[in-house]
Amino acid sequence: MKKILAIFMLAATWATLWFSSPAYAADLANGAKVFSSTCAACHVGGGNLVNGAKTLQKADLDKYQMASIEAITAQVTNGKNAMPAFKGRLSDAEINDVANYVLDKASKGW
Repeated sequence: MKKILAIFMLAATWATLWFSSPAYAADLANGAKVFSSTCAACHVGGGNLVNGAKTLQKADLDKYQMASIEAITAQVTNGKNAMPAFKGRLSDAEINDVANYVLDKASKGW
């Protein structure tokens, strides 16, 4: 029984590692650069010039369930409503960096 359990655990671990996405270490300086050149036109200072109710302030990110790297990454990648998708325009690493930058700035009050 222990051998079967050990084999199962090994297989589950292997499958998780094999099929998971690569993790990128966040580069906040690069995130700031990407934000400045790509996002600041609409989101200067953590605001939102298109929809003032949905800012990048911590309270709004929490309210709209966007206060996670995964949620921000999905929004930047796929876009939604007035926000365009940046998949294909930004690399996965750039999207990860800007998502981390936004969450970092929001936690510090911009």
